[in-house]
Amino acid sequence: MTPLQPPPLSLLDKYYGDDFHPLYTTTVTAGGGEAGHGRASGVVRSADGELDLALRLPPELGGPGGGTNPEQLFAAGYAACFHGALMLLATRAGVSVPDATVTVTVSFGRDPVDGLYSLRADVEIRLPGVDAQTAGELVRSTERFCPYAKLTRQGMTSIVALRT
Repeated sequence: MTPLQPPPLSLLDKYYGDDFHPLYTTTVTAGGGEAGHGRASGVVRSADGELDLALRLPPELGGPGGGTNPEQLFAAGYAACFHGALMLLATRAGVSVPDATVTVTVSFGRDPVDGLYSLRADVEIRLPGVDAQTAGELVRSTERFCPYAKLTRQGMTSIVALRT
């Protein structure tokens, strides 16, 4: 088995094209399950089969729990992406942070703007042994670089297609 390695620092190189240039694409499908409701009893599966999870409504939203939910999946993706971006930038800067952690707390709640629903993400970064100025510079750079941080700040392009 090949030992796991961090991605190459070349991922930090800027792209100067005119259009979005995908480097990796994945597809995940959600189905409704027993209750016919993806959030309450669904299953999410990736096209490559690496992701196959039961979804369950958490008790706080009136469900039984016992499975993951969209908020946990989003928090996991955000935390992993931010941590990876932070480690790339720290490596390039020559800063060693082997015990760095990123914790993302995602809250699902009511939106006072339209009365419907919204998400809020709180991101906590721990960089033990790194001075405050260096840590602050790394975090600010990571906020500009991490696609999840950009998504939560700027939104993203979504193309919704109905297939019947």
